[in-house]
Amino acid sequence: MPHTQVIEIGARSPELGAASKLFDRYRSFYGKPTNLSLAHHYLRERLAANDSTVLLARLEDRWVGFCQVYRGFSSISCSRTAILNDLYVDVDHRSAGVGRALIAHAIAMSRRAGVAFVVLETAETNSRAQALCEELGFERSRGFVGYSMCLCPT
Repeated sequence: MPHTQVIEIGARSPELGAASKLFDRYRSFYGKPTNLSLAHHYLRERLAANDSTVLLARLEDRWVGFCQVYRGFSSISCSRTAILNDLYVDVDHRSAGVGRALIAHAIAMSRRAGVAFVVLETAETNSRAQALCEELGFERSRGFVGYSMCLCPT
C-alpha cells in the first residue's frame, strides 16, 4: 500500500485549489450542488480567520483526500475541543488508508495543541465511516440527543 502524505495548508497555500476541489466534491457527496468558487472562498475565509485547519492527503502524485478541523470549546470540561467536521476521500482511493491517515493526523495535531476532545459526526447511512471511527478509538455518543435548526433560506 502506498504511503499517504498529509499536510496542513494555509489561506495562501498553493494547494488551496486542490483542497477546494475536494471540498466541493465533499459537499456534492452530501447533496449540495457543485460550486467550486463557493468552496474556494469558504475555505480561504475559514483559514484566513484561523477558524479551522485544513488537511490534504496525497497518494503518489495526486491530492486524494481532504479534512477540515474546526476549533471548539467544552464548557463542561472547561477545555478546547477539535471538531472534525469534514472528511472526504476520492472514490477511487477509498480503502487505501487515506481517511485513516487524515484522522490520525487530525488527532496528533489536536494532541499537540492541548485539545481535550476530538468530536465528529457522520451520516447514519455512512457505515464505512462509522466503522473507521470505531477502529480508531472513537466512541459513539451516548447520553445526549443532538438537534439542529437551519436558519438558511431554502
